[in-house]
Amino acid sequence: MRQIRNVLRLRFAENLSVRDTAASLAMARSTVSDYLNRARVANLSWPLPEEMDDDELERRLFPDVTKPTSHYPQPDYEVMKKELAHKGVTLQLLWFEYREEHPDGYGYSQFCERYRIWRRHRDVTMRQDHKAGEKMFVDFPGLTIPIYDALTLELDFEAELFVSVLGASSYLYAEALRSQELIHWVSAHANAFDFYGGVPEIVVLDNLKSGVTKASRYEPEINATYQEVATHYGTALIPARPYKPRDKAKVEAGVQLAERWIIAVLRHRRFTSLAELNEVIAGLVTRLNDKPFKKMEGSRASLFAELDQPALRPLPATRYEFATWKRAKVNIDYHVEVERHFYSVPYQLAGSVVEVRLTSTTVEVFMKSQRVASHLRSYQRGRHVTEPAHMPDSHRRYLEWTPGRIVGWAEKNGPSTARFVEGLLHSRPHPEQGFRSALGVMRLAKKYSPERLEAACERALQLKSFSYKSVESMLSHGLEQRPLRATSPRTHVAHRNIRGPNYYQ
Repeated sequence: MRQIRNVLRLRFAENLSVRDTAASLAMARSTVSDYLNRARVANLSWPLPEEMDDDELERRLFPDVTKPTSHYPQPDYEVMKKELAHKGVTLQLLWFEYREEHPDGYGYSQFCERYRIWRRHRDVTMRQDHKAGEKMFVDFPGLTIPIYDALTLELDFEAELFVSVLGASSYLYAEALRSQELIHWVSAHANAFDFYGGVPEIVVLDNLKSGVTKASRYEPEINATYQEVATHYGTALIPARPYKPRDKAKVEAGVQLAERWIIAVLRHRRFTSLAELNEVIAGLVTRLNDKPFKKMEGSRASLFAELDQPALRPLPATRYEFATWKRAKVNIDYHVEVERHFYSVPYQLAGSVVEVRLTSTTVEVFMKSQRVASHLRSYQRGRHVTEPAHMPDSHRRYLEWTPGRIVGWAEKNGPSTARFVEGLLHSRPHPEQGFRSALGVMRLAKKYSPERLEAACERALQLKSFSYKSVESMLSHGLEQRPLRATSPRTHVAHRNIRGPNYYQ
């Protein structure tokens, strides 16, 4: 009380400003302003009455506003606090409603001042006003829960505890995760939304690596997958400022509760699986949310049903499917490499840098936020998945070549041409190696004539000469119409040096 007396003396007797009074007494300006406002409400100035001791001064400056101190009807401050949690509700609106019920009640300024005094006196930690359904705070405690191997009973891993808290009701959700990796982090958010039965407008998170790729006070860089989760559920992501715990004070309190009422409670139990642990955690979360408040009526569960639940946005029709993103450069063969497999994109993008979205079943390629390709995911390394529509026309025509189709084209020229082309393809180790030669043979019909080509192929079949050069040479020299020279059968010459078959018996 001595400092309060000094504040009143310096301000009213010495006529110092609030800034100078605070500097003189080494106090915060907000504290000095608060004391002066309280003195103004209590109609106190300087000098104080001689008979006023410290107890009387404290009673006048810090009255219990929950008890009537004047003939004016008293507002229900607890109801006011709950009403202000709804969107669009202001102190001015509540004052209008108060005056409609009590025309001779407090004026607007006194109405607001007494409510502010009640809030400061009621709970000094309740300084942030959270609108219903507006924010969900998420974080991990520093403590973990050990999971043991079911056979050896040795430590398998340390489970992380994901904690989320809604702003208006402090309704809490907790889940044990294998780690803080992105896939578990995203899954926990989807589970939290399912638990609440809706989606808040904003998710406030700490700057952990799964959520924030690059922390910054002004422009933090959000992980692409995490941002996609927010887009899918229709919420916004706001990372807390580094080293500013007050930005997420709500979840800090929730984390502390989780450490005390979940982790500490389970400290003597041994778990051999996450499923077993999460089953127990679900019961502890329900008990925590149903636990009555100490300083106000109701519980987290009742406040959630009254405030947050009606204000949450509806869940999307489908649950988010986990996906990862990576950047890749399109190779000269218009394919991108993803985990040792190659997927095609439109050939015009060769040499470009694209973004690839991976799920367990699909691979999607994006160029400037526009999807340019989509494939079923393959896990075979070194193989290619090619969409014909992505190929240039020349490549697409080559893709359509098959041995049967080429022989069919040759039949249009004549049967001998078809049999020659079929023999040409079979003469190669792989039929594809004879595609170009076969097409070259068929093009000779345009230069010479289909009849001459048919005759040349017949002659080549008799000679068993299956090559493009052989047929082209016949046609260029006009040999296709000449008869083949008759060859006499070989006879063995009788000679004493010829051993004969009996020699090898």
